[in-house]
This record gives sequence, structure tokens and C-alpha cells, in this order.
Amino acid sequence: MRIAFYAPLKPPDHATPSGDRRMARLFQAVLKRAGHEVFLASRFRSYDGKGDRQVQTALQQEGAAEAARLLEAWGGGGDVGAPPDMWFTYHLYHKAPDWLGPSVSSALGIPYVVAEASYAPKQTGGPWDLGHRAAAEAIAAANTVFCMTRLDMACVEPLVPAWHRLSYLPPFVDAAPYRDAIRDRAALAWRFALDPARPWLLAVGMMRTGDKLASYQALATALQQLRGRPWQLLIVGDGPARAAVERAFAPVSARVRWAGALAAEELVEAYAGCDLYVWPGVGEAYGMAYLEAQAAGLPVVAGAERGVPDVVAADRSGLLVPPGDAAAFAGAVAQLLEDGELRGRLADGARVFAGYERGLPAAAATIAKELP
Repeated sequence: MRIAFYAPLKPPDHATPSGDRRMARLFQAVLKRAGHEVFLASRFRSYDGKGDRQVQTALQQEGAAEAARLLEAWGGGGDVGAPPDMWFTYHLYHKAPDWLGPSVSSALGIPYVVAEASYAPKQTGGPWDLGHRAAAEAIAAANTVFCMTRLDMACVEPLVPAWHRLSYLPPFVDAAPYRDAIRDRAALAWRFALDPARPWLLAVGMMRTGDKLASYQALATALQQLRGRPWQLLIVGDGPARAAVERAFAPVSARVRWAGALAAEELVEAYAGCDLYVWPGVGEAYGMAYLEAQAAGLPVVAGAERGVPDVVAADRSGLLVPPGDAAAFAGAVAQLLEDGELRGRLADGARVFAGYERGLPAAAATIAKELP
């Protein structure tokens, strides 16, 4: 089947790395793994981050023009290839609705499928109301809706007609690079001045204001309670809020090593060499880094909020604590630092969870079963 793939928030070939971009690429990979021909239908971005009605109206008009352009191109033949047999949209919500898929699918008479669709009833009548209504209409029009968290599924379910399909497809990862990575602590210790005699904690996140900065600040607050224990923290990430992140960790700065932004293969090496993955996950939709860490065999300590319980198996691959509870987070880290047997059991569980339950084969099987 020839599938037109579209991501309204950020195309999978966007220059800026992100969890959203990685997930879009993974969806393309599993669709190809299932034997389909997958191509990027459009790079049109419908994202409005400020809640500006004029911007949203302009994006709606641009989307209509782009949809018309695609239909004309497919109708006229040429070098654009045959029309698709299915349209697949990844990640639509009120800030980035799908202005293309519903109209193109309807005009071509092909199935319309969406994945990671989310719907927030509280946005009704708000600054993003136009995109909010468009997201609802797209979800209702989709023949199959894949929800990646149980939280999203509960909000989306009332919009899906009874004769359409609603499927739970939790986030997934290509576990092979992490599973096969060589654990070279000596190289990591030399590069980042880490003490091999101490346990190494790892945190990975872009340094930007909002939830990412709040997660860094929450982690710093928790780790200050563990100054009497041996540990070092390797932080992977960079961005405009780096100065604020560094201020947050000032009380424990001697324990922190700053890796900056790493290339994908370098990040794999960091996962493989560390002992624990620690990230509170403030406001986290789910967090691809959790799955990557677990695929490398790192137990996780995280806050049990939003979609995090969909990517961390509590007490099997990591420890989840109440959101915003710095003392509980510190206690969970301390428990894993002290209890090597528990740490080993969770490490084994992390590899199994990420590699099998959240691996590409499991995702491909779900998609194959649920596609129209």
C-alpha cells in the first residue's frame, strides 16, 4: 500500500532534533517494516505556539491551498507519483491541527489514519479554539485513531464514531542500537571527567523554558538531598535556558558534568555507560529518552505524570514517584544507589520492556492489525 505520511507539528526530516521528530521517523519505519511504501506528503507546518487567531486563520488558508496543490499534482500525474492508497497523520492537536489529511482523504476516497491524536476539552473557546475544533473534526473523520497514552485515549474516545477504530499504541523505540552498545565506562570517564568509583546518573533533555527547565530544577532540588551519598550526574542537552539550568545545579555543581548536545551515536554510548536514568518529567507527554535509556538497560526514576507511566513500567523497569515530590524522587534514587540487587533486576526489566513490549515488532504488529 502507498501511504502518504504527514506530521503537522514538525516533519520527520526537520533540522532540529526532538522526541517528536524521532517518533515520526519510527512510525515511518514500522509502516515500511510492514511492507508499505511510505512517502512524506508535505512539510507544511500548522503549528501556532502563541494562540493567535489571525495566525491560525492564515494557517488554515495555507493548509487548504496545500491540500489543493497535492490533489492537483496527483490528479495531473507527472513526476509526483501515483496517488496514495492511505493518508497517515502523526501527532495532531489544538496547536498543530491537520488541515490536509481529512480533505485530501475525502477527495481521493482513501482511508484516513491518525496517530498520537490528542484532544483537550479545556481548550474549547480558548486562544486555540480554531485548531481545537479542527483537531476534533479530524479525529472524528479518521478511520483508525492510534492513541499513544491512556490519558489521551480517555479524552479522544468520545470523538471516535462507533464504526471507526480506536487503538492503544504506546510509544515504541528501535531498541537494537541501545541493546548492542558497548559499555565503555573508561572512555566515558575520560571524556567527561567522571569518577569510575561512583555511580553515574544520567539526565537527557533540551534546555528551554517551560516544562524542560522545570524538570531540571526539580531534579536539582531532589539531588541536593543526596549530597551525603556518592554519585555523579551527567547532563546531556543544551539550549537557551542553559544558564538557568546551571544556576539550579549550583549547590551540587561539583557532582555535575555537562556533556552539551550529543550526536545520536554519542548519546547511545552515554546511555550504555551510566547506571541510572533520572528525569522528573514535568508536563512530559511521555518522553522518548525514557525508552532509549531502558533499551540500554538503565533503570529509571521519574514522576508518574501524564504519559510517563506509558513508557516506564513501574517497579519492573524503574521507580515512579508522585509528581512534584522532591523528597520521594530523592528517596527513589537513594534506594537504587544502595540496593544493587534491585538496580540489577530493574535493569533487566528495562531491557525486556523497551526491547519487546515497546520495540518495533510489537508496534508493527499492532499497526498491521488495526489499519483499515
